[in-house]
Amino acid sequence: MSFRKALQLNNGITIPQIGLGTWLSKPHEVENALVWAVEAGYRHIDCAYVYGNQDEVGAALKKVIPSTVRREELFITSKLWNDAHRPSEVEKQLDITLSQLGTPYLDLYLIHWPVAFVPGRGLLPNRAEKPGEAEIDQDTSIVDTWRAMLALRSTGKVKAVGVSNFPIQHLEAITKATGERPVVNQIEAHPLLPQDDLVEYCKKEGIHITAYSPLGNNLQGKRLVDYPEVKEVAERLGATTAQVLIAWGVSRGYSVIPKSVQKDRIVKNFEQITLSKEDYEKISEIGKNNHVRFNIPITYSPKWSINLFDEEIEREAQTDYTVKLE
Repeated sequence: MSFRKALQLNNGITIPQIGLGTWLSKPHEVENALVWAVEAGYRHIDCAYVYGNQDEVGAALKKVIPSTVRREELFITSKLWNDAHRPSEVEKQLDITLSQLGTPYLDLYLIHWPVAFVPGRGLLPNRAEKPGEAEIDQDTSIVDTWRAMLALRSTGKVKAVGVSNFPIQHLEAITKATGERPVVNQIEAHPLLPQDDLVEYCKKEGIHITAYSPLGNNLQGKRLVDYPEVKEVAERLGATTAQVLIAWGVSRGYSVIPKSVQKDRIVKNFEQITLSKEDYEKISEIGKNNHVRFNIPITYSPKWSINLFDEEIEREAQTDYTVKLE
């Protein structure tokens, strides 16, 4: 069964600890997945403008509101894409998202990345002088964007604002400039990438962590669910390997948003188990001397010529841009 636990954010509202991720879902998959999820008890839905499926999410919401759930019972997150970082564009893109989802407000709105793209050139604008690389807007700082995000709260269109994929130095920059911390920092986190320093910093500063890709990333051949340690714990507890990995994230005190479009897995992922201290440590050992980050923009197409996380592949590349902090 699900524990249906909700965690309090630094502005007083609560976020359900287990949510449904919608990233990397193929067209026409999300609508059914979301309906199944809500029927199974999920109340936390994670979306983003760039995923290109918010219309499907909106269609699903029409099917479950109010027949299965009231809007106030759901916690819906979406994210501002890089091409709308200029302050004049922030609310415009929010309005498109609200229209796509068919809801008058979001519970949480995040800056998707601390990287701005030149607006008006599409979601992934190519550099004219360097085809294959994204054109990054060096005139807009993350502080400019964060101030515009903070202003959204007075519109009634968002209940809380936060960030995603922000390392410590970027969190410090926006907080120092505005005196206001993000409510949430959504990051990639799993046993191969525990991000202990960032998690500890956010805990100290009262910034809630939501972990995406808590099961790893199946696109790159490193399936966490196939690790012998995960299988052993799952078999002993009579659980699925996904349930073990979700429980690992829950044990760390943050929210997790596993993604699936298969009904049985959606249901199973919401049926929580508890890990003992010994089992938690066994799973944690997977990442010792085995650091893997799956989501690195310099590997995208077009690639982002910027070092965000100081990963080896970023350090070795000749990057042209930095994040503008002020």
